[in-house]
Amino acid sequence: MDDKKVLLSVRDLHVKFRVRGRILTAIRGIDLDIYENESIAIVGESGSGKSVFTKTFAGMLDSNGFISEGQLIFYDEELADTHVGNGSVAQSFMKHAKARLDEYSKLEAGAGTWQVMEKLKDERSQRMGLSHEEEAAAEKALKDLTDERTNLFNQKQTLDPKSQKQEIHDAAAKLKELDKQIKDLKAANEAKAKAHKAAAKSDSAYQSAYNDKMAALKARYAKEIAGEITDKQAKRNEILAKEIYLSIGRYPITKRIQLMNGLLKALKKAMTIGVDLDDENQRNKVFDAVAFRVRYLDETPEKLHGTCILNLANVKYSKDWTQIRGRRIATVFQDPMTSLNPIVTIGKQITSVIMRHQGCSEAEARRRAIELMHKVGIPQAEQRFDDYPFQYSGGMRQRIVIAIALSCQPKILICDEPTTALDVTIQAQILKLIKDLQREFGYTIVFITHDLGVVANIADRVAVLYAGQVIELGNVDEVFYDPHHPYTWALLSSLPQLAQSGEKLYSITGTPPSLYNSITGDAFAPRNPFCLKIDTLEEPPMFKITETHSAKTWLLDPRAPKIEKPEGIRDIHEKILAAYNVEEI
Repeated sequence: MDDKKVLLSVRDLHVKFRVRGRILTAIRGIDLDIYENESIAIVGESGSGKSVFTKTFAGMLDSNGFISEGQLIFYDEELADTHVGNGSVAQSFMKHAKARLDEYSKLEAGAGTWQVMEKLKDERSQRMGLSHEEEAAAEKALKDLTDERTNLFNQKQTLDPKSQKQEIHDAAAKLKELDKQIKDLKAANEAKAKAHKAAAKSDSAYQSAYNDKMAALKARYAKEIAGEITDKQAKRNEILAKEIYLSIGRYPITKRIQLMNGLLKALKKAMTIGVDLDDENQRNKVFDAVAFRVRYLDETPEKLHGTCILNLANVKYSKDWTQIRGRRIATVFQDPMTSLNPIVTIGKQITSVIMRHQGCSEAEARRRAIELMHKVGIPQAEQRFDDYPFQYSGGMRQRIVIAIALSCQPKILICDEPTTALDVTIQAQILKLIKDLQREFGYTIVFITHDLGVVANIADRVAVLYAGQVIELGNVDEVFYDPHHPYTWALLSSLPQLAQSGEKLYSITGTPPSLYNSITGDAFAPRNPFCLKIDTLEEPPMFKITETHSAKTWLLDPRAPKIEKPEGIRDIHEKILAAYNVEEI
């Protein structure tokens, strides 16, 4: 893929959900580059994280979901290019920001001493209470008990009061016992912290030494931050003030004030602890906690001009998503009737999207909508324009959903199992339509599916997901004909189309792991017939097989025993070509 441009770069992505007082980790550290004009398939069992992964960069996570860490860098020059007015309001904002930054910059001279003071305070805090190790152990024990109580309470709610009275009674008794254990554990931790504090307070030699050290450090710190800032700092602060306004200029005035205060606070903290603000990555991190950082490029008397790094993991303003969702990233879902409004005409649903995102007249939007309907294969588009969704067949409705998704010519088209609700004949037509339109519009396809036949027909690359991680990634031929992860072997072995007459169909034993709990080792280990001892102890790294192919399995470690893939998938090239009518290029 060296000759292709990266469109979306995903780095160490973690996605979590708050569910009934507990945290479920749905995505666990995905690293993946998605390229311009490619077709990449995301495959795996239900619950593997396929849809959640794509929802993160479409801005469609459920309200209880959040990105806990990681980056989603979207490379779009048009969206990244930023202009804001350079009038009196902007000048007032930047003058205020510059004055505050110059004052905060004095703190940079004392950053080293400040760090020593904080370390001394932390040591005293641990001595006066629980150490970091004790605190971590206490939190884990309390979390385990709380999780056990939550699970039991939820289970108790499902019991039938008429036929399961004894089970309800036993569960209630156990809940009472767990409540007591939680209360006792909290009390024990508090008692231990009080004992540590009392012992530290009675140690007069330690207290005296601490006070003397802290007094000397405070005096040194006050002297260090009393000086004037350098010309270099002043010039940097002038650029920082402009970058602050570039980063907040698109917001309403009240939001601008709120965000500027947030950025100034973040920059003050960075200067206090000694962050190198001349380092681009460090400066990005400081800004990202509050708003996109827009890097200053140049200006005219009328406009400030900059460019930003679009980290979709940090989009906090709903109007920013309206510039991305639909215009740059669009989604086609599996059931078209859940995507279409049953009481609004087809034409109205297409034109409303065009008018919203492209700012054209209603007449122009109608012309474009009819043109799109022709492109997706709707016969007599002019006559069908004012029909309602119920007047269309399932295949035609899905064509309309594709037309709506393509109406703003997005760069990424997410197809979330778009053929699942259709019969086999229509499935083939929709897949061909998506590929044909890709050649015309030049979009990238991210295809979510558990149907490997679809993958064989549409994908250039395949990412296999299991328990929220990419466990194998490669070109479609590499993953189909030379898979290396036992989970990929299992998926291919379970294809009914590849089974011989009279053979028993293969099925993957067991169930995926609970994502409420932390996973030790390889997540697939309990279901893996080729499991090694290390699989149960340590998570495998991603091993590189070729420049384009990698897999996350200890079987690729040079020290691992040589295990052949299952016999049924050793020579499946011809079987796949025949089973799925795949045309070799």
